[in-house]
Amino acid sequence: MSRPAFEAAAEAAVAALGLSRSKDLVGLLVRGRSRERILTELATPGVGEAVARLCDVMESESVPSAEAAAYLRGYVAARRLARDTVGVRTVWSGPPTPGVPARATAQVLIEVIGGAQHELLAMTYAARPYPALTRALTEAAERGVQTHVVVETLAGAGGLLSGKEPADAFASVPGLRLWAWARDPARQARSRQHAKLAVADRRTLFLGSANLTESAARRNIEAGVLVSGGDAPRRAAEHIVELQRLGVLRPFRP
Repeated sequence: MSRPAFEAAAEAAVAALGLSRSKDLVGLLVRGRSRERILTELATPGVGEAVARLCDVMESESVPSAEAAAYLRGYVAARRLARDTVGVRTVWSGPPTPGVPARATAQVLIEVIGGAQHELLAMTYAARPYPALTRALTEAAERGVQTHVVVETLAGAGGLLSGKEPADAFASVPGLRLWAWARDPARQARSRQHAKLAVADRRTLFLGSANLTESAARRNIEAGVLVSGGDAPRRAAEHIVELQRLGVLRPFRP
């Protein structure tokens, strides 16, 4: 019998814990540990809320611990298999050639955002309001996706960007968190935040030349790679999160 709320809570708990620590959760459930014991054993910042939600749903839907453990064990095994299966595709925008048909960067970017269920991290140099992108990000927010976007600033670009702040392109997206590089003026005065990427749930990475603008996504010649599975998406996400933790990236302030 399908239990959508339980399945969603289990997936969120695995995403928060990671595959290795999810096995610890399975072990606690197999041994019939209490909710309080489970939360104590897995007390890590950013994890407790997801695990508590899982425990609450197990109680409300009367899911036995043994059944929950079996589901989680199978889900973790499937995630591990998917992680170890790596797919890499090139993505080109612009004029096609017979051997390499062009696939719009916009289409791939929207697919990456649309596939995110828990976490979306992105970086861009320039950004302009783009309805299709704004709509995809808003729908992700409505699904509960935690979205973080790292942008360049007009001050950081040193006159190479004009008009409004790139951050303004995301002003209408609810809950989206904006970050910027906190440069050391003495050592990094002429440096730029030039990375362009999006990584969804640490499983899918789109890395390319395109900024988050309509011209880059639809009109320019742009090149990129889409990586599904393997270590690259996870390591990219971990690098961004660590830069945030170290204060290299800080919340954007207008």
